[in-house]
Amino acid sequence: MELGPVLYREYPIGTLGLMDDGQGLSRVFLRREVSEFDAPEGETALTLQAAMELDEYFSGKRQAFTVPLSPHGTQFQQAVWEALRAIPYGRTRTYGEIAAAVGRPKAARAVGMANHDNPLLIFTPCHRVVGKNGALTGFACGLEVKRRLLALERGA
Repeated sequence: MELGPVLYREYPIGTLGLMDDGQGLSRVFLRREVSEFDAPEGETALTLQAAMELDEYFSGKRQAFTVPLSPHGTQFQQAVWEALRAIPYGRTRTYGEIAAAVGRPKAARAVGMANHDNPLLIFTPCHRVVGKNGALTGFACGLEVKRRLLALERGA
């Protein structure tokens, strides 16, 4: 996988890094995360489009993204990430519901791992997945960020 430069932009949840691989947006991450990427800072037309769509999302003007995505993962991860992108804006699903949606109803824990490995924060909305009883559980960026994203989408 060839990585382009990283475009960093400040958003209400922190500084996000945006990367593309020449095919689509391939990585969105909080800058505070340890980065395993050795990529220079810079921008591409695609990362600029992604940044504009994130600006609109955080200002409440965008509920769906149009930027091409290019996440890299296993077949199971890809299926989970596709199911996450099908969760409507402002709604949540449980890990079990996502497992059932991908045809593996007993794989809720594996869905949790696929969420953890999601390379496209916000664009693949793993923040919309909650525990069986609706509790906020596991989120690689921390539960406070998850709360803030869900509150934004609820209009709170």
